[in-house]
Amino acid sequence: MKEVNSSTFTQEVLQSELPVLVDFYADWCGPCRMLSPTVHQLAEDYKGRLKVVQVNVDRAGDLAGAFGVSSIPTLICFRDGRALGRSVGLTGKAELEQRLRSWAAV
Repeated sequence: MKEVNSSTFTQEVLQSELPVLVDFYADWCGPCRMLSPTVHQLAEDYKGRLKVVQVNVDRAGDLAGAFGVSSIPTLICFRDGRALGRSVGLTGKAELEQRLRSWAAV
């Protein structure tokens, strides 16, 4: 998965032709590490239909602030430059897939 920051976020997320799932995380965050395999699996399962990127909140705190991320892990789904929905905390794959279908029709 690609890591995005303030200088690449607009191009990689807001201007993407595909819906984008953004994983706001930190290296030191235990729940983030636990969620990471699920997010990677979603990236593989939905390749070509969904783009998945990561934002390290320690390196891009401005993005976390801009999108109201106050707890991690936080996943936000974007489509056509708009945030469609978010998931905060450790969530199972089946629940995330259900959310993705309702948010972005993937």
